[in-house]
Amino acid sequence: MSFTGKYELQSQENFEPFMKALGLPDDQIQKGKDIKSTTEIVQNGKKFKVTVTTGSKVLTNEFTIGEECELEMLTGEKAKALVQMEGNNKLIATVKGLKSITELNGDTITHTMMLGDLTCKRISKRV
Repeated sequence: MSFTGKYELQSQENFEPFMKALGLPDDQIQKGKDIKSTTEIVQNGKKFKVTVTTGSKVLTNEFTIGEECELEMLTGEKAKALVQMEGNNKLIATVKGLKSITELNGDTITHTMMLGDLTCKRISKRV
């Protein structure tokens, strides 16, 4: 199953408290919560390029499954991470205490982020 495609955010749960816990300023959280972000994923074997566009903010990360890489976080901070694949439809990464699970089911991507006891879930559909 290939992740390659363009996905548009459909819904999100717990966005504001989660982003606050990450340390994002309130004005950025307010702007981000009302914008339908798009995610473009290009998968070439074990290599991935993920571009998330939220309004004028563009976040691009490239990684290879099973190899340490540097990922840019939502705060703009860069951190070392290791992305693993579970089955053929789930990407799992832990970056600075933040656990991220991206699961592909048909044309829907569910991105779950966990920080301590806080969980944020974002659901996007292929466009």
